[in-house]
Amino acid sequence: MRLPSLKFLKTFQVAARRESFKEAADELCITPSAVSHQVKALEAQLGLALFDRGAHSLMLTEAGNAYLQSLEAIFSRLESATEQLRLSFGRGVVRLHIPPFFASEMLTPRLQTFMQMRPDMDIHINTVGGSLQSHPAEADLSVVVGPPPNEDVASYRLFEQAFVPACSPSLLQDAAIDTIDDLKDQTLLIHDARRDVWQRWAELNGRPAMQPRNIVRFDTMQAVVQAAENGIGVGLVSTRLSSNRFKLGSLVKLFDAELPTGESYYLIHRPEDAMRVEVQVLTQWLLSEFADAA
Repeated sequence: MRLPSLKFLKTFQVAARRESFKEAADELCITPSAVSHQVKALEAQLGLALFDRGAHSLMLTEAGNAYLQSLEAIFSRLESATEQLRLSFGRGVVRLHIPPFFASEMLTPRLQTFMQMRPDMDIHINTVGGSLQSHPAEADLSVVVGPPPNEDVASYRLFEQAFVPACSPSLLQDAAIDTIDDLKDQTLLIHDARRDVWQRWAELNGRPAMQPRNIVRFDTMQAVVQAAENGIGVGLVSTRLSSNRFKLGSLVKLFDAELPTGESYYLIHRPEDAMRVEVQVLTQWLLSEFADAA
């Protein structure tokens, strides 16, 4: 018997997992009609219906469910065999997932140093959107922000997450900001994921309420920092991640008082990856560059 196309089998597997041609199309980066066409071609070759298609539903048939279970095991073995082959005969590769602001401010300026040290290693970097709080299944190493991770992973604390008020030198020339009360005449910049951060900072410094001139909210901390640099207002920025901007003078700390968040940046990998040379090498380098204890 002629075996079905591997592409069709993978499309079926994803569609069966999702129970949705549209979601499968999004994952596979093709159109829903292409998913439907490939599944129908597979069904035609097998001579079996793999899905019961309703007006607004998609369910596996008994045959489809049995086929999915077999394919899951086959694809798992194929992925394992491929990974073992790569580890045995290929170049070393580490998949690193990190928050985008950490990547731009901390990692990228130092990455050339590591690549010169280890020209035999490849790094696949994924700058995940938002605040990464758990170790992705597809990552070998990741940097997450939050409380100490659970015991299912190996974790290393890098540094505490804290915030400090800052603005551009040009704004400071045009506006007298000598005390916390002077902030009421300024535009405050806020990260949308941390809407209460200014209020918490004010309360920490004995001010029960903040009543600024106006507020501008952004969806990323990077946008908050860039807006502060451009003189749009005063931002509460990550102290450690903004350190280079303080050194260069594009941002100025207004007050020494920082807001501790109770969170830290952690480097994480799975226990079973601990013996991989590539993971060990990159872990040690990241710790030497970024950990407070280094």
